Amino acid sequence: MGSPMHSFHNQNNILYLKLFFILLFMGCIPDRTTNLPSNQLLATPTSSPPSLNLTSALETLSLDGYFTFKNNHHAAKDFGNTFQSLPLAVLHPKSVSDISSTIKLIFELGSASEVTVAARGHGHSLQGQAQAHGGLVINMESLKAQQMQVHIGEQPYVDVSGGELWINILHETLKHGLSPKSWTDYLHLTVGGTLSYAGISGQAFRHGPQINNVYQLEVVTGQGEVITCSENNSPDLFYGVLGGLGQFGIITQARISLEPAPKMVKWIRVLYSDFSSFSKDQEYLISSENSFDYIEGFVIINRTGLLNNWRSSFNPKDPMQASKFNSDGRTLYCLEMAKYFNPNETDVMDQVRLSRK
Repeated sequence: MGSPMHSFHNQNNILYLKLFFILLFMGCIPDRTTNLPSNQLLATPTSSPPSLNLTSALETLSLDGYFTFKNNHHAAKDFGNTFQSLPLAVLHPKSVSDISSTIKLIFELGSASEVTVAARGHGHSLQGQAQAHGGLVINMESLKAQQMQVHIGEQPYVDVSGGELWINILHETLKHGLSPKSWTDYLHLTVGGTLSYAGISGQAFRHGPQINNVYQLEVVTGQGEVITCSENNSPDLFYGVLGGLGQFGIITQARISLEPAPKMVKWIRVLYSDFSSFSKDQEYLISSENSFDYIEGFVIINRTGLLNNWRSSFNPKDPMQASKFNSDGRTLYCLEMAKYFNPNETDVMDQVRLSRK
């Protein structure tokens, strides 16, 4: 495994664990309406949509992509299915200049226009963050056609469009024996979408969330400027955009850190009925030096037939162990873990044991 971009101390491990559970149970808190290139709505406003003058102005733009002004109901929904705000138009950009010129036009209208803009990836936001009531939604997946550029070397990376899906990045980088260091659980999400939040998964305790594994960004600001930023170049914008919920700009390209891809993986799931034991084991594992490469905990409700899908968690010769989990409706806790290794280490992996000191 390659070394992470940042080193993490044991005290940070607990922070990531707590951060994961906070995000898991609380979800995302919506922001107020803004004229920056994103829009989080607390509730569906009752104000009337912009006048037809805006539609006419948008139609005058010379674009590689196009606008749609009808049948945009798909852009008024998201994964949370709680808020539904119909936009005036949806931009389907084919180039960064499409986004830049559109944002610049809306910025020049001034704040009095109250036109809001939201960048929408795969629509997995929870509370309307990818919606713009009576405003403009930018379909970022239209940008994913840009070719990925994989760079190998001591610090390998890949340059990708902000609208590219992580699953496509995995397939492309694996051709070079590489892969990103940190993931989300669901890979059919856009780069810009997850980097606008944090991108937390079971690798975060080791490598940090996805926003900790980015070298460089290309961003369209709220004024329509296209700026390349990094830790050393426009750092305020760089760190503001990463995890900034889209309020500081739209990510149109990202340089993602890579590492050698594992050849094999050992995947383990363990069920708990006691939360204290579950949480103590998870904290112990993420603080151990020679631990797993992926560790994630979650809560489930036992339903009829659930155990048929979890047989790997039990020893069939120990019926007393399995009987602890046969109560329908009981709250259970699961640790999901993975260990990466090479084919010549198979015998060693089967013998590895982790014990508390």
